[in-house]
Amino acid sequence: MTSSRISGFYNMTVEERRALLREAFTLTDAETQNLSNADALTVGKADNMIENVIGTYQLPFGLGLNFLINGKEYVVPMAIEEASVVASASHIAKIVREAGGFRTESKERLMIGQIQVVGCPDFQEAKQQILRQKDILMKAADNAYPSIVSRGGGVRDLDVRVLNENDASSYSKMLVMHIYVDTCDAMGANMINTMVESIAPIVEEITKGKVHLRILSNYADRSLATAKCVIPPHLLKTGSFAGEEVRDGVIHAYEFAASDPYRAVTHNKGIMNGIDPVVIATGNDWRAVEAGAHAYAARNGHYGSMTTWSKDEEGNLVGEIELPMSIGTVGGATRVHPLADFSLSVMQIESAEELAQVIVAVGLAQNLGALKALATDGIQKGHMALHSRSVAIAGGATGEMIDVIAKQLVEQQEIRVGKAKELVEQYKQ
Repeated sequence: MTSSRISGFYNMTVEERRALLREAFTLTDAETQNLSNADALTVGKADNMIENVIGTYQLPFGLGLNFLINGKEYVVPMAIEEASVVASASHIAKIVREAGGFRTESKERLMIGQIQVVGCPDFQEAKQQILRQKDILMKAADNAYPSIVSRGGGVRDLDVRVLNENDASSYSKMLVMHIYVDTCDAMGANMINTMVESIAPIVEEITKGKVHLRILSNYADRSLATAKCVIPPHLLKTGSFAGEEVRDGVIHAYEFAASDPYRAVTHNKGIMNGIDPVVIATGNDWRAVEAGAHAYAARNGHYGSMTTWSKDEEGNLVGEIELPMSIGTVGGATRVHPLADFSLSVMQIESAEELAQVIVAVGLAQNLGALKALATDGIQKGHMALHSRSVAIAGGATGEMIDVIAKQLVEQQEIRVGKAKELVEQYKQ
């Protein structure tokens, strides 16, 4: 595997970066062409993916570098429009690799299908009847999707709950059955929906009630991925800030997010700044991942931080993250969109479990990047310096003028479109 530590990558031209990638990953002509082709996702292909297509919508597509995860090198494709995210994640990944890299794992990989039953004459009896016929229901669900069983997946468990049994309203009383499905390397939405719809008539017969919703849940708390890093303080030294000072600042910032939902929302948005671009780049459903992650952050009845940061006995900074990851490496857009297929190939991902682990590691890195900035020079200094190029373009700068105007905006500490327009007019005179 080519090292993800590519020195000076950000200083190369786009053409030089592509040439380096072509050599490092032995890309085919078609794969390389997709990077330079604005129409890699053709309108015709897009028209078969969603409805009412009028074109395609692009995002900047970059690489997170320096990632060392479980001893393996990763170059991580990221699709995102926000300045500083890719740079920040790569910067933190470089620090973490010097500390030994990220350690990640997956805890199970089961997706959940739900069946809602209302109008049962006796909800508790209906629950017991389902549990008594658990094996029959699981086998029927497997029979609805035999191809996943042949690949080693299928239904692994079933449980049932009665909700709002004592409520006066008949609308709120319900029985909810869950099936837990090993979807192998697929995200599995269509698979699970097929399964729960196929067994709905059996559930009605058993419960004497009426089935309403039968659909997957994106709260994939039986498909968790974790990442951890341990960083000695000396690696955190930043400018005039000692490593211990940065470490303590990061922990204080984390405790703020853990205690206050107003802070936690922004804190967690920063984590998703790292996660979403990888999910998007690999053709996965970032909305499902977002929803599941935020729900998991509130699993104890209080919305808090998706990460934890602490100090161990040796004084190291310890960061950890655990999130549900409803993602796949087969099916959906993962192999239909040319750049999604490219992303999985560049990362040399072998399974959905591995991809989930890479994604949470990037989220942990991005979180530390934001907290480190907040604990030292403030978030705006680096972010706005990187953002200055976009502002220069919005102000009318083109070609070589972009870097000139961006530099002037930073030097004058006025990174705004109005100022950029003024500087562009001066440049043209």
